[in-house]
This record gives sequence, C-alpha cells and structure tokens, in this order.
Amino acid sequence: MQQTLFLPLWRNIPNAISMARLCAAAILLATLILHRVDIFQWLFLACMLSDIADGLIARAFGLTSAFGARLDSLADVATTAVGTLGVLVFQQPFLTHHALGLLVIIGFYAVEVLASLWRYGRVSSFHTFLARIAALMGGTFVMTLFFFGYHEWLFELAVAAYILSLSEEMVLIYLLPRWRSDVRGVYWVLR
Repeated sequence: MQQTLFLPLWRNIPNAISMARLCAAAILLATLILHRVDIFQWLFLACMLSDIADGLIARAFGLTSAFGARLDSLADVATTAVGTLGVLVFQQPFLTHHALGLLVIIGFYAVEVLASLWRYGRVSSFHTFLARIAALMGGTFVMTLFFFGYHEWLFELAVAAYILSLSEEMVLIYLLPRWRSDVRGVYWVLR
C-alpha cells in the first residue's frame, strides 16, 4: 500500500523540477527588471543545475515521458531566453565585443525552434548528446562570465558546440516526419 502512495509522487519529481525551472524563469525576469544581478546569477545557476538534475533523474529511474520531455523543453526555452536577456542587461562590455557570436547562436536557435514549430506544431525535444554538451558548455560559459569574468576560449567552445548541436537538430527535423522526444542524434536515427 505504501508503495502505491509514493509512486505517483516519485514519478513526478523530474516534471516538478522542470515546472519549478519554468516558474523560476518568471522570477529571473523580475530580477532583470529590478536590476538585481546578485539574485539573477544564483537563481540562473540553480536553473542550470536543476536542468541537469531532472534529466539525470528521469533517465536513471526510467521516468521519461513525452509530457516530461515537452515540459523540460519549454523550461529550457524560457530559461534560455531569460538567460540571454540577462547577458544583454548585465554584461554590456562582453556584449559589445562579442555581439556577432551571440547573434549567430540566437539565429541558429530561432531557426531550429521555428522549423520545429512548423514541422511538428511544437518545440523539438530531441535532447541529443550534442545538445547536452552544448548546454553544458553554454551554461559553464555564462556562469563563468557572471561569477569570474570573460574567458575567450570558453566562449569559442560554447559557440562551436551550439552551432554543431543546432545544426544536428535541424537535420533531425528534416529526417523525422513525426515529433519524437529523446533522440540521441543523427547517427542513431540513420541506423
């Protein structure tokens, strides 16, 4: 009897983490309006770590679902958008010197999201290996930028990882006629 009482709660932990991250995006937006970089950087770090945690928990305990993948992707879009705004608001010197690299990433991301919406009617939730690497590199760069300052090599690695990842996702949108979540990458789709 106890097992059935706790099973629904346990199965919802990854989704609860994604939902909390989605709600945190609104708080992050408020920190931008109030110009509270101290709160922004710590809450954004918590969002980045919780993004890693919900995926690890879902995969480790077999708690993945189509709903969870969509919720995670929606939270990713929201926190990525607010994180980008945070860089625009709080990191002006970096922005003026590296606008081209940021515009390339934002452009690739916008094209991938629009292509997914056009093809599937929803945001892709591929969660490829390259996407995980790109998110890790991008998150590491942004957190390093806020806490320790700019490091050019880290920025260049993040840009390259995002370009590779988003290019692969656009190829997956072309290859997959129906929406699928948790696709490892092009290699596995072609096998």
